[in-house]
Order: sequence, then structure tokens, then C-alpha cells
Amino acid sequence: MKTFIIRILFNVYYFLLWVGYFVFARLFFLLFNFEKTKELGFITSIKTFLYGIQLDFAFAAYLCFIPFLLILFTVFLKSKNIEKIIKGYSFFIIVFINFLLLIDAGLYEAWGVRLDTSILPYLNTPKLMIASVSSFQLISGIIFFLLISFTFIHIFNKVIHSNINKIITSNWLQVPIFLIITASLIIPIRGGFQTIPVNQSNVYFSSKMYANHAAINFIWNFFNTLTHKTDGKNPYKYFDDEIAIKTIKSTRKNLLNANTDSILNIKKPNVILIIWEGLTAKVVGALDGEPLVTPNLNRLSKESILFTNFYANGDRTDKGLPAILSGYYPPPVKRIMRMPNKTRSLPMLPQKMINLGYNSSFYYGGDLNFGNMNTYLRNAGITNFIDGSEFNKDDWNSKWGAHDHVLLERFAKDLKGNQKAPFFKIALTLSSHEPFQFPDEYKFGKDSEDNKFRSSHSYTDKSIGKFIDFAKKQPWYKNTLIVIIADHGHSAPKHKGPFNDPKRFRIPMLWLGGAINKPGLKIHNFSSQIDFPYTLLNLIDGNNEDFIFSKNIFNPSETQYAHYLFNKGFGTINKNGLFLYDYVSNKPILIKGKNTSKLDSLGKAISQNAFQDFLDRK
Repeated sequence: MKTFIIRILFNVYYFLLWVGYFVFARLFFLLFNFEKTKELGFITSIKTFLYGIQLDFAFAAYLCFIPFLLILFTVFLKSKNIEKIIKGYSFFIIVFINFLLLIDAGLYEAWGVRLDTSILPYLNTPKLMIASVSSFQLISGIIFFLLISFTFIHIFNKVIHSNINKIITSNWLQVPIFLIITASLIIPIRGGFQTIPVNQSNVYFSSKMYANHAAINFIWNFFNTLTHKTDGKNPYKYFDDEIAIKTIKSTRKNLLNANTDSILNIKKPNVILIIWEGLTAKVVGALDGEPLVTPNLNRLSKESILFTNFYANGDRTDKGLPAILSGYYPPPVKRIMRMPNKTRSLPMLPQKMINLGYNSSFYYGGDLNFGNMNTYLRNAGITNFIDGSEFNKDDWNSKWGAHDHVLLERFAKDLKGNQKAPFFKIALTLSSHEPFQFPDEYKFGKDSEDNKFRSSHSYTDKSIGKFIDFAKKQPWYKNTLIVIIADHGHSAPKHKGPFNDPKRFRIPMLWLGGAINKPGLKIHNFSSQIDFPYTLLNLIDGNNEDFIFSKNIFNPSETQYAHYLFNKGFGTINKNGLFLYDYVSNKPILIKGKNTSKLDSLGKAISQNAFQDFLDRK
């Protein structure tokens, strides 16, 4: 009987050890994001533990299944051998989960989501995967990883040994009892006896999304998204397909045309597209952002067409490029740019331009293989590339590639003097990506991530300003349209409101150059990256029919809208209101303005239809 009780106690202690670990993990998450945690207050912070305990119990039960089965074998076998197996299993799991714990913390700081399968596409490029991390963060992360791994291995080792060491072989009649105990783990795994198993929605309790995210068990969330792939099913389906399409068409059909005769003074201008890494409207003075970060862009906005209500459709470069060049909404979690079988069928702005007689080039200071960018761009018809391999390693930052001033100097060198016209040249910058390393003055200092972010954009602004000054002196400038656009917005500098508030996705776009007919014009229509290729092709008499999600930016209708997506949610915004929605809780995050029921329907219809299109592409 004594050995029977010891086995029972071991199972209880082992289960509670894992629950205790997940309580620690949540505490670590709250402390790592202390600025956000302070906004919750003490009571709400405590509630994240109370509500989150359901998922802690669930994953602790998963982890207990093998040890519970093994402890059953001590009825027949020597406990010493079983102890070794349980220790080896436990220590491996501790190390693995601790590694994911640190990834989860860093991921949330940058992306605003708990650990899920969106990290998997980056695992094939580990060097670039950690390129967003500073050396200090990397070293301190390794030290902390070793410290917590050692601590929990020590705790588990002590508890496992002190209990199993007392177990001796016993009567075989205990076997069915421990089989029942092991099988009963299904109860915490399911979250109880209810019909629907526990899921993320069970731990969502607050109107503050950060509190809900903190309540989630990070490793449960990771394996849940790993094991619940769509398998051809659309998780964002809300309407019958016909109703979703009808909802979109009824809004979009009136936004396809515009009077654009006065926009350009030439029918087939040269086009230079500068895609600026991570530039948010929050630091652009011309868009009522911080006034001192981008003085050159602010100056240039006065001689350009400035789009004041322009939004990114996603939150990463590998989402922004298909939006800008293919007019394609980024699927939540998935990365279509990494799927050549699907990108082959996308409409491609570069190919459309080539069909019109343009010669095209793409300039990037980093590795074109990152995110499968190379394959995507070649599918787009581009054959002339300048990438990081063209630059001296001394001109690289330690992470991503050649500094922006080096890239743009090469861009200028290749564009010096007369050029074969018309041309379509694209340059993608990188210095304003984490960890914000560049060889110039940190104008706003290095005392915080926000100030390093500001300083990096000030440096890129200076580099772009010099390139535009160069361009104005070239013979082709008078016949050229230069477009400056961001690939995505940014969470920095910190903003008020939800993490995925429109402030995070609002970005600058301006058109300048000698081909502009009315410099100084401001376009206040709501639009986004996916509208760019359709609008540009409309202006130069190109075929834009394939861009089925796009609309004409210059259409002045009050029904103009922008729609953006993030992991498990979307935002739809127009002149009159905002509807921000979360698919985990199936509840709005934020509703502002009037007629938001129309934005609700439109946003859900677009998200459903866009993801179905993604699934249908082979």
C-alpha cells in the first residue's frame, strides 16, 4: 500500500511540476513585456494566471502521459531504470520548451502574437532568423536559457529521484488502476467534461488583447497551430461563398475607375519603386507623425503626390512584397511568397510592365533567398538582380546585408546618365530592420529600441534624400515617376490602443518626379498596398484585370477602404469608421465610427475570400 501511495504522489507531483513551470513561464512573459503589463494593473495580471490555468493543466497533462505510463512499469521492473528514462525525457522537454519560451517572448515583442507556426518558415535560414536580435540580446538570452534550464532540471531531478527511489516492485493488480489514472489525463487535456475541448477562447477574458495573449499557454498554442492545419478548409469562412463575393463586388465595383488624366504628364513614364523597410507613418512628420525623424521625406512630400490614408496589408516584408507587386492580401500565418507553386499563378506587376516594353531590375542589399524572394521575383519576370553578393562584406551590417547608403549609391551608379527607356527599377532597403545597425550617427541615441528605430529611419531617410537629389540631375528624371512606399508598418514607436491598431499599419506612400503633373497634391482616399499595381497600370494603359482584390486609389468615393490582416485577425477602415476583429475570440477588438456593421461584413468577406483564393491556388 505504501508503494501504491508513492506512485500516486509521484504522478501528482510530476503534474504539478509542469503546472508550476507554466506559471513561471507566464510570469516571465509578463515581466518581459513589463511596459504592457503595467497597463493591465495588478488584478488583471492575476487574472491571466487564473484563466490561463486551463491551458496549463491541458499541456501539463500531455507531458505527463509518457511518465505516467512508465511509472506503471515499476510494478514489474526496477525503478532505477525507469527513473533514468523519465529523467532523460523530462530534461529534454525542459531544454526544448525553454528554447521556445525565449523565442515566444521575442516574437511577441516584434509581432504581437504568441508562438505559432508562423515561425516555421524561418527555420531554414537560422542566421537570418536571428538577424533581428542584437548581440546583447543574443548573449543575455543564451545566459538566461542556460540558467532556467539548469534550475528546472535541478528541481525535476530532485523531485523525480526522491519519489521513484522509494518505489519497489508490487502486486500486478495495481496496473489497471494506473492505466485508469493515465487515461484520466484526457480530462485536463480536454479542459473538463464539456462537449467542446478547451481552446484559446476559454482563456480570453479581457477587453485588453494583451491580457488575453498573456493568459495563453505558449507551448500549447504552438502545438495547437501545428496540429490544426487547414487541410484545405477555410478557417475564416463566415458567409456562403456567393454572399462573400457579392459583398465584396458590391463595394469594389464602384471603386475601379477614376479621372486620372491630370496625374501624369506622360503616358509611359520610367518608374522607380523604392520600398522602404518598416517605415511607419508614426515617424513621418508629413503624415502628422513625429516631425524630426524623416526630414527628407517631409521635404519631398511637398513636391509629390502624398497619400495620407495609405495602409500596409500585412506586417512583414514577405507579406508586403506580394501586396505591392501582386495586389495580393497576405494570408494570416501563411507566407505565399515562400510557395512557388502558388506564386506562379499570381498577377505580377513587373511582368505587366515588361509586357508594356519596360526593362526591369531589382536591387536589394541582402540575401535574395531569404523568404524565397528570389523565386517569387523571378516568377514576376525580373531577370536582372543586384543583391548582397555584389557588395563588399565590409559594407554589410552584421545581420542583414549592405547598408542602405551603399545600396542606393550602387543604384545611382547604374542609373547615371542616359538609360534605355522605359524602365522599371525596384530597390528594397534593409537598414531600418532590427537590430537597427548602420554606419552613421544615431540621431536619437541608442538608449531604447524605439530610439534606435528612429535613428535607423533617419539614416535611411538621409540615404534616400541623397538618391533623389542625384535623380533630379539625370536626363531621365523629367520622364520618371518615383514611388516611395513602405513594405510594412511597425509596432515602434509604441502607440496607444491595441497592438494591431491601424497606427501599426498606416504607412507613407508618395509619388514624385518629373512625370508628376500636380506636385503638392494630397490624396486622402483610404487605400492600401494591394491597390498600387492596379492604379499604376490604369495610369499607363496596362492590363490590370488580373488584380482581383485591388481598386483605384484615385477614386474619390467615400466608400474607399483599406483592409489589413494579422495573425488571427483583421482591420477594415474607411473614412467613417474602423472595425478591428480577432478570430480567436470571434469578437471585435475595437469598433469606431458609424456604419461599422458594413465594415464588419466587408472585412469578414474579404478575409474569407482572400484565404479561399490562397487555398485554391495550386
